[in-house]
Amino acid sequence: MQATLSKPITLQGVGLHSGAAVAVTILPAPADHGICFVRTDVAGADIRIPALFDRVVDTELSTSIADDSGYRVATIEHLMAALAGTGIFNAIVRVDGPEVPIMDGSAEDFVLAILAAGVQQLDKPIRAYRIRKAVSLSIGDVMVSLSPLDGVEIDFRIEFGAAAIGSQAKSLNMANGAFVRELSDSRTFCEFKDVRRIEASGLGQGAGLDNVTVVDGSRVLNAGGFRYEDECVRHKMLDALGDLALAGAPILGRYCGVRAGHKSTNQLLRTLFARPDAWDVVHCDAGMSDAMPGYDIKPEDLWRTETRLPPAA
Repeated sequence: MQATLSKPITLQGVGLHSGAAVAVTILPAPADHGICFVRTDVAGADIRIPALFDRVVDTELSTSIADDSGYRVATIEHLMAALAGTGIFNAIVRVDGPEVPIMDGSAEDFVLAILAAGVQQLDKPIRAYRIRKAVSLSIGDVMVSLSPLDGVEIDFRIEFGAAAIGSQAKSLNMANGAFVRELSDSRTFCEFKDVRRIEASGLGQGAGLDNVTVVDGSRVLNAGGFRYEDECVRHKMLDALGDLALAGAPILGRYCGVRAGHKSTNQLLRTLFARPDAWDVVHCDAGMSDAMPGYDIKPEDLWRTETRLPPAA
């Protein structure tokens, strides 16, 4: 069945790129409502932005959506991943600034708050997009694709020059809470050599070692190092789930990304929905629901702490 939150939750933090203090409140919504962002900081305006792929206006180091007047909400991907990963596709997200707070750079705080509030089952079956024919894009050395699968799977491969990251690959069936346990606490990252360029472009104004994992060659500059040996590819998978959630409903299929990012995943969705022969709409019964990322998650299932690396000396 479709789901929403059992009660509202509020989180406060700083915008990764704007540097502004911001609070986000997520409220329950009825079945078939979808996810909608509401800017509450603009006096005299009713700014509502559906969380949909065709509302994406910027994919430079994050995903931003906008309404027809140009009002934006930036860096939505981690929150969208948390909602999708807990099975929520109906919610109202009220933000009192131009950007969702970055928290610790992962989706962990959002997931913890959602599970603490509780997930409310609604009275309508899940509406999902089922991939019927493979769709793929190649942009330089970037490749993304969606292919048929009776379930939800993400395959990802990254390659970075920094020895601390190098080449990483991971494949994960997202059924029944796998996102929550395996991906949601993986943090955003960058190479130290890119920091000045990012700052010069006006981005990263709220970034620090408390919300970005920074690597310099073979070194991780953050105290404690990585949470997982492959934390970087796990985070890219987290981003992908959040960006795919902008379809507006779960996608039943296998997503594959090679050196992919926000831009290529959004372009893949635009390509997919421009091809009506490549997908159809299905309404999932109870038997199909357990293939979804957020089905029947319990707080006690949250973390497999033994899979984390011990803090670096």
